[in-house]
Amino acid sequence: MEETRQYPALMMRAATLIILLAAMPVAAQQITAPSGQMVTLFDVVLEPDTNLARFRFLAPEIAERAFDTVQGDLPWLCANVALPALAANDWTVDQVIVSLSDRELELGATDPEAVQFFEGYSITDGACVWEPY
Repeated sequence: MEETRQYPALMMRAATLIILLAAMPVAAQQITAPSGQMVTLFDVVLEPDTNLARFRFLAPEIAERAFDTVQGDLPWLCANVALPALAANDWTVDQVIVSLSDRELELGATDPEAVQFFEGYSITDGACVWEPY
């Protein structure tokens, strides 16, 4: 039974990323965040059961930066990348998780050498509202 639930989620994940990237201009695939670092969207995961979308960005420079120097990138990516992508694809979610990672990891995988930052946002009146953990 668990396998049948995972298969559609994986299909939706792959289709979602393809649609999202096709909707974005080629130049937008590498994004200059407010901190000045270059980030690249590498994964989008929709979780229909929880009405959540995960936008995962590769940010190789974060290993050399303190969280407070990139903290402003997370809400900016939510507002300027996640929300427009969701709207362009006519997807409605209640929450968005934005993550920055210095390397690509499978969702849920751990790597003690990886540097990752995550923040969650509720979507209220078309805006990203930070949700403290």
